[in-house]
Amino acid sequence: MRQDTGTGSDELRILQLGWMLFLKIFSDKDKELELIQNNYTSPIPAELHWSEWAENDEGMTGDELLTFVDQTLFPTLAKIDISTGNKRAVLVREVFDDNYNYMKSGIHLRQVINKLNEIDFNNSKDKHIFGQIYESFLSELQSAGTLGEFYTPRAITQLLAELTNPKLGEKVLDPACGTGGYLTAALEHLKNKAKTVADNEALQHNVMGWEYKPLPYLLGNTNLILHDINTPNIAFGDSLAKPLSEYTQNNRVDVILANPPFGGVVSNNNENNFPRTYRTKESADLFLILMMYLLKKDGRAAIVLPDGSLTGDGVKQRIRQKLLEDCNLHTIIRLPNSVFQPYASVATNLLFFTKGESTQKIWYFEHKLPEGYKAYSKTKPIQLSEFDGLKKWWHNRTENEVAWQVDIKTIQNNGYNLDIKNPHQPVAQKQYSSKELLTKMSQSFSKSDKLLAQLQTALSND
Repeated sequence: MRQDTGTGSDELRILQLGWMLFLKIFSDKDKELELIQNNYTSPIPAELHWSEWAENDEGMTGDELLTFVDQTLFPTLAKIDISTGNKRAVLVREVFDDNYNYMKSGIHLRQVINKLNEIDFNNSKDKHIFGQIYESFLSELQSAGTLGEFYTPRAITQLLAELTNPKLGEKVLDPACGTGGYLTAALEHLKNKAKTVADNEALQHNVMGWEYKPLPYLLGNTNLILHDINTPNIAFGDSLAKPLSEYTQNNRVDVILANPPFGGVVSNNNENNFPRTYRTKESADLFLILMMYLLKKDGRAAIVLPDGSLTGDGVKQRIRQKLLEDCNLHTIIRLPNSVFQPYASVATNLLFFTKGESTQKIWYFEHKLPEGYKAYSKTKPIQLSEFDGLKKWWHNRTENEVAWQVDIKTIQNNGYNLDIKNPHQPVAQKQYSSKELLTKMSQSFSKSDKLLAQLQTALSND
């Protein structure tokens, strides 16, 4: 792909691989469904299935292949019939309606196709291995320009799924699901509890996501299909575009796992979909209001928020006050500022809250960098094993050098500021400039000279 003039950057290569992976995995899954379901009919026209035009390594290539993909495959799948309400048809149409073939050489395209043909997605071993490759592929988004905003480190998604502990039958939602990291973490957690066919069937529609950008929507659907979800329950659309008042009891969920976009400004005047007292252009703050609203009574949430959402006056303060009054914000885990590098270097926090009871006290836990680390990086990402100490503390909480408790009165008196530093940290020594150091050294020498002079005088008198 690096040799092709149409895919000259990591972003374009990811975009290209995205639709190809989706179509091959979707087609392979269709073959499986046709075998196990007597009445299953694929929404893709027979001649456009991967097996018909791509599977033969000696098949179409060069200009013939390029013309077929650009002038037949994409236009047809982008306008596929969805009048029957077939959810898999809707998925195909939404994926191809706003996507493109970026490669300019049919020969290079054939070479990439032949590589993908080496993977059998109906073989559980191949699929498991490729699932790991795909996870690595998604993690590369962090270094692919603006695409990094859609990937949350696997250690974080696994931790939040484990600590919120979704149960079979509960509805789990990520309203800004990106490439589906939280959804697959929830699925892996729930699959360990699924014992029957009915349990597994419930997973097909109880784990839900919303995403409004075409690329992560495509990658997220592919990710869930790799995790044995036949028709991923990911809605294509902007979570903030719908007035809050239009969400009904049927939209409420039991668990929310999310890393809502932060640092961004909402578009299309979407802030007007929220009550006036909470209107802001900051996307993370609006998502917080939305997620509080979507939780059922006793529903649980675990989300990522930047330091900037924990402090500030005006609307930010009113949003935090609502959170503390409507929900029990029982835990905040403070993360180092390099967890989401390179696309975001701000300090972030993991917030855990339950809807229905007001907050009386908040536990804070400071996650420190491993010994010898100055920062996390692409080659040294955060690992789930680093949270072993946190998980032991979680069910048996005591104050220690990294854990402390703050009561609601203290927070109220401080303007609902949640950005509370570790009180057990030693006071940092003041850093002096070179000029200040020279001045202090000079003062120290002068004092020493005076003491020496006094000592010499005393010795002379003796």
